Amino acid sequence: MSNDQHQPVLLEEVLEGLKIRADGNYLDGTFGRGGHSRAIADCLSGEGCLVALDKDPEAIAAGLGMFKANPCFRITQGSFADMERHVRDWGLEGNLDGVLLDLGVSSPQLDNPERGFSFMGDGPLDMRMNPLQGVSAAEWLAEAPEREISRVFWEYGEERHARRIARSIVMARQQRQMETTGQLAKLIEETIGRREPKKHPATRCFQAIRIHINNELADLAQGLDAAITELRPGGRLVVISFHSLEDRLVKRTFREAARPGKVRRNLPEHPDLKPRLRLVGKAIRPSSSELSANPRARSAIMRIAEKLA
Repeated sequence: MSNDQHQPVLLEEVLEGLKIRADGNYLDGTFGRGGHSRAIADCLSGEGCLVALDKDPEAIAAGLGMFKANPCFRITQGSFADMERHVRDWGLEGNLDGVLLDLGVSSPQLDNPERGFSFMGDGPLDMRMNPLQGVSAAEWLAEAPEREISRVFWEYGEERHARRIARSIVMARQQRQMETTGQLAKLIEETIGRREPKKHPATRCFQAIRIHINNELADLAQGLDAAITELRPGGRLVVISFHSLEDRLVKRTFREAARPGKVRRNLPEHPDLKPRLRLVGKAIRPSSSELSANPRARSAIMRIAEKLA
């Protein structure tokens, strides 16, 4: 793969947003192939610490290889939704100076047909961040009721033809179980046709399936709350989203935590409680020069918040 494909999104903006201290403690909750982590580590002294999480065993292997000579780095396989447990195990409870969450799918995952995230190359219909855990996309589509498939496509993919596509899937699986990304993409295209220029008709459904089987939005809500808890006062939380569902959740969580009287989302307000976060600047998008070098950054949006005392 080219270096462009490995290029971390909004790299300089992430480093500036984290306001890195050389002796600080930082968590990369979505290690991927380590582009952001490498840059963060380069800013740290021997007194600083960088820890990382990722669901994907391939990402863990990459991290162990990349940082094998760095005693200040630790990486664990797991979800940032379980951040509080991992931070406690690392002995950094409530003592993080910065947390980065770069959401979505990494380029190596997209570019490997065997992982099943993309319809650009035919491969097994998997889509699991951790291919050793949970139900694959093929298994879910083989068993899920039509109503559930339609709901997932509508809620997580904002697909207006969700019912038609779900009905086609249920009818098709009576003859043959879908096992590859190519089979699913072809079925969706045959069902609704090509209606949007430069956008494959299966795009929204693939996104929806991935979000559903990896529990992405629930994990994000839990991870955001955990990050706020584990940051020390003055610590920064930086989140990069790639679609509107993620960004709306991040934006809402940040705003609620910056409002007096809120402890956690969905809990009653307590008028005497102070805000937990301060919003830092406006949402940040990639520059035109970055988009020219890395077109996959086109939908990225970054938000920053700072933990208050």
